[in-house]
Amino acid sequence: MPSAISHAAVAAAAGIAFAPQGVPSRFWPLALACSVLPDADVIAFAFGIPYHHYFGHRGFFHSLFFALILSLIVTAVFFREEMLFSGRWFFYIIFFFLLTASHGIIDAFTNGGLGIALFSPLSNERYFFPWTPIAVSPIGIKAFLSKWGCFVLKSELMWVWLPVSILAAISTVIRKVLMRF
Repeated sequence: MPSAISHAAVAAAAGIAFAPQGVPSRFWPLALACSVLPDADVIAFAFGIPYHHYFGHRGFFHSLFFALILSLIVTAVFFREEMLFSGRWFFYIIFFFLLTASHGIIDAFTNGGLGIALFSPLSNERYFFPWTPIAVSPIGIKAFLSKWGCFVLKSELMWVWLPVSILAAISTVIRKVLMRF
């Protein structure tokens, strides 16, 4: 997995690039939470649930179905004031879905682990993309603060942070240009 820091960077860049004017302040921490939350499944190890299990690491909570459920819950609970099926309501559903889904999709570009159960609960089959340039992050703080953790951060800077920073910068320029008209 890329580190939680990199998943959060994706959320921040996506918010900068796509959030409409005037989103409430709660939007930002919710965006970060949706991008990182799938990795809460590492708690399964503490309960003796093995990696390859349906609820194991990179299982159900990394799926597109979970991303949809979470986006619906976040929108229903934190954006109740939005009229159902309004443009803003659809934005929140789609945005939080894509952020949560981005977690599993980015993890599928890593070079380690058992793969990602993107289509759970329909299938617990785990997938990687054919190209896996992102070094897999170790699980645990101590392991992350090792030489391998430094290597992982370099990999994430190249394959996650740089592209999302470019996206955020380009979108900021485009928004400023469009605001002049």
